[in-house]
Amino acid sequence: MATSSPYPTYPADAGDRPFRAVRWWQRGWVRYGALIILLAVSGLVILALVREQTGTEGFLVGLGLAVLPVPLLLAAFRWLDRVEPGPWRNLLFAFAWGACAAALIAIVANSFATRWIATTTADPTSADTLGATVIAPVVEETAKAAAVLLVFLFRRRDFTGIVDGVVIAGVTATGFAFTENILYLGTAFGTDQLTGDRGIASVTAATFFVRVIMSPFAHPLFTVLTGIGFGVAARAADRGPARRVLLPLCGLLLAMGMHAFWNGSSTFGEYGFFAVYGAFMVPAFGLLTWLAIWTRQRELRMVREELPAYVFAGWLGPAEPFALGSMGARRLARDYAGHHLGKQAARVVAQYEAYATSLAFLRQRGRRGRAGADFVVRERELLAELWQRREVARPALEYAARSNAPTWPGPGAPTPYGYSVPPPAHPTVSYPTYNPYRS
Repeated sequence: MATSSPYPTYPADAGDRPFRAVRWWQRGWVRYGALIILLAVSGLVILALVREQTGTEGFLVGLGLAVLPVPLLLAAFRWLDRVEPGPWRNLLFAFAWGACAAALIAIVANSFATRWIATTTADPTSADTLGATVIAPVVEETAKAAAVLLVFLFRRRDFTGIVDGVVIAGVTATGFAFTENILYLGTAFGTDQLTGDRGIASVTAATFFVRVIMSPFAHPLFTVLTGIGFGVAARAADRGPARRVLLPLCGLLLAMGMHAFWNGSSTFGEYGFFAVYGAFMVPAFGLLTWLAIWTRQRELRMVREELPAYVFAGWLGPAEPFALGSMGARRLARDYAGHHLGKQAARVVAQYEAYATSLAFLRQRGRRGRAGADFVVRERELLAELWQRREVARPALEYAARSNAPTWPGPGAPTPYGYSVPPPAHPTVSYPTYNPYRS
């Protein structure tokens, strides 16, 4: 197996350490159970609080309207995560934390702080403004960042870079915005019921337009800055603990600042909201979207560059690095396997692609001296997963690579590959006849 030196190794005295019994609170099922109970209780409490403020009818109307942008946002973040898709349990936890725990923290803390300020200053108007522009951004972004921190600490294998931070942060913020929109839309509906307003002129229609049509990306945009901080910290893990703390903290402070600026836009005059939206929010959204897509393409290029070492060692076929480094070829490989062998084969190819991508990321960290002490063990685990699925995945990836190979346009035609003569015909892909496990 081809490797690049130096790689981290286990300490010489690792086998001499005394065995330590696992405490009951350290067991996985205890942690999972406690987390599920926490989120379930938070969900029930937030449900009761929102229903108390909106009424049953307002709650149902708010729920029906607030759910509309959720599938689109989740699909966007899942699309971004297609290069090295994280497990669904992480995304489910992030959404549940945002919708239940973070929303509950925000409602309780914001209400308490606003009441305290109003009582202290005897000025309810100033208290509301200060609560929206100062208290709410700090409380809400901190509560949402807690989900990113938990995944970063306890699911470190699934958190390897900027894209992972963006996805976890974005899904958490989507859950938070979902609950918040239920509250705002349900309250607006209750107001319309009292005033008799209907149609486009109603408060519900105006709230829906601002929160669901114009700015469904607002909360994800803020929290993504925190996710980027954690993602950069994950890539710079070997550069000292200070960076692992300062980088996420900087991202969190930026998220708070952008959130405060957005909430304070209504105090900038009659057209302050639209000015901030057009001159700040939309460009920021475009810039962060470009950054996320650029990072995704960079990851695909890295896959093409790192996997050939495993081709020479006999673990992968010659065509696989090219196919695995192209999202179009990956999709074609899954479709090919599904068409000829069924849905289960398509899932096997998808798993193969995910494991191969994780292997490429792991090798890059090892080559740069940033892998952990479990590098060798993790590499063998990933190679074993690939070897078990090779019979189904290799033919599909070979077909996808051949179908997506660039064609020669003719003599003298300018191409990005600089062909001045016809390129050689696509070679027949042959795989090693030996088993790497025996070498």
